[in-house]
Amino acid sequence: MSDASSEQPGDDPLLVADVLLLLFQPSSGTIAGENFLFYVLGGAVVTDLTLRNLAAAQEAGRFVHRVEARGEAPDDDILRSAWDYLATRPRDAQTVIAAIGPELRSKVLDRLVDDGHLRRERTKMFGFIPTESLELASVRRTELLARVRATLVDGVAPDPRTAAITALLSASANLHRFDPDIPWTSSVIHRAKEFENGSWGAAAAGEAVTVATIAVISAALIASTAGSGAG
Repeated sequence: MSDASSEQPGDDPLLVADVLLLLFQPSSGTIAGENFLFYVLGGAVVTDLTLRNLAAAQEAGRFVHRVEARGEAPDDDILRSAWDYLATRPRDAQTVIAAIGPELRSKVLDRLVDDGHLRRERTKMFGFIPTESLELASVRRTELLARVRATLVDGVAPDPRTAAITALLSASANLHRFDPDIPWTSSVIHRAKEFENGSWGAAAAGEAVTVATIAVISAALIASTAGSGAG
């Protein structure tokens, strides 16, 4: 598989960390899209592995993509857990996301706190009930948001990581939450969907993003349908 990025593994924060940091809403201290969050985070990890040449995906049928591990096991424990799961045998992308996604929220939040991008504030409600809130602690979210805005609003050609983040935010159905920083207009929606479909620049990177976003959307739709039926 050709090199999808000039960045080397370990040079940048995890893609999943950047996605979760963007989904964090500073005004409320909450995370957008909790219902399907683990699908989005799982998709971000699969995408990150692919962009780092630690996994590869290929079509195995309509809307079906199999992902397999490549190269040496990564040192990062979050990536390593997903890589180990793939190393046993190639797996359907939706299966991978369903397997690795549920445990990611707490791990990635811990990473963001450890790296100084979020800060935990512990207080007591009514003077005796322990509560915890999150606050921004760095400018990284602002920088990331500016890159996504430049991509969607100004038409700036993004690097593969920014393109992947943009596609995953769109696939998460939470892009509207960034209005007015990223105006929720028809042109923004259309351009975001192009990123979901991999219709931008670097072919290998575009393929990786498309595999992840299809899996995220499909898994979320299946879960939503199952939930509706259960009621």
